[in-house]
Amino acid sequence: MHPAYALADAADVFTPALVLYPELIRANIARVVELAGGPGRLRPHVKTHKTREIARMLLDAGVTKHKCATIAEAEMLASAGAPDVLIAYPLVGPNIKRLAALMTAFPGTTFSVLIDHPDSAKALSAGMAAAGHTVGVVLDLDVGQHRTGIAVGDGALSLYLAAAKLPGLRPDGFQAYDGHNHQPDRADREAAVRGFLAPVLELRAAAEKAGVPVPRLVCGGTPTFPIFAGMTDVPGVECSPGTFVLHDAGYGGKFADLAGITPAAVLVTRVISRPTADRVTFDLGNKAVAADPPMERRVHLLDFPEYRTVGHNEEHLIVETAGAAKYAPGDVVYALPGHVCPTVALHREVLVAEGNRVVGRWAVAARDRVLTV
Repeated sequence: MHPAYALADAADVFTPALVLYPELIRANIARVVELAGGPGRLRPHVKTHKTREIARMLLDAGVTKHKCATIAEAEMLASAGAPDVLIAYPLVGPNIKRLAALMTAFPGTTFSVLIDHPDSAKALSAGMAAAGHTVGVVLDLDVGQHRTGIAVGDGALSLYLAAAKLPGLRPDGFQAYDGHNHQPDRADREAAVRGFLAPVLELRAAAEKAGVPVPRLVCGGTPTFPIFAGMTDVPGVECSPGTFVLHDAGYGGKFADLAGITPAAVLVTRVISRPTADRVTFDLGNKAVAADPPMERRVHLLDFPEYRTVGHNEEHLIVETAGAAKYAPGDVVYALPGHVCPTVALHREVLVAEGNRVVGRWAVAARDRVLTV
């Protein structure tokens, strides 16, 4: 367990609690800036932390471009002073009017959004034109995850060229998010990235030949960040890792080329029961830690005997271990979340620790879907 994690005042901490360590967060930011070759090549995703305080840490480190998925996250970033915010999500329905209201409320922030379909592009154009705004549009390319985006090809080129002619829209580049690429071996990851990027660059050249600029390529997440960070030969690449600020057990030490990034979000939990001779039950249910990983990977207990997770309910985490006799109800244990991003969203506020003591609380401001617009 990292020496920063243990709290001298743990007896006063209500559990389950999520604790963040600013010193480690700053070190993670500095490491990623170093890997990227400077803050100007970064567009980190706010979805991991959802806090104004960490947004300001990134701004203090010189990171001016940011990425998010919701209007609330975009508003939080703008309120923290972020000058450039990409909403990396297709906006439909009332969210188009909310975007217009956001742009009116924060004229000092330049906003852009994704498009991947002619109908949504036309609806976005109509909403922006009616509000008297012009928003940057980033073409979302499906490079293999098949979640959102348009396949690289003639259809993508036609959509981007057509969007450039629609009122209220400004062509602002491509997004190539490859969340499916998380091969442990760097060479395998790089081969996968180079494979899908070649046709993306051809598409970019075709758009520019047609007279429509592609000023940026918003690329990758945390696993492929080191690959894109090394692509200094490709102009306009913006690297979009998110998890790095807090890190988690899911990524852990899986990627050797992310060495130097330390988990900075820790769950504090207590033993609440010893129901059998080999079982320990904690107050770390799925209301406090994300349940999207498989049950055995949702939590990594620190400095704990070898164990097997046998149950995870709303208020209970149950493990079996030969070392169960060492633990009694009330004992404090520390744990890393398997997936930190949705874990943070489960907490209205987080504790902040420095010098092995709790020194404050931060609101998880953008966990809500609506702030003011």
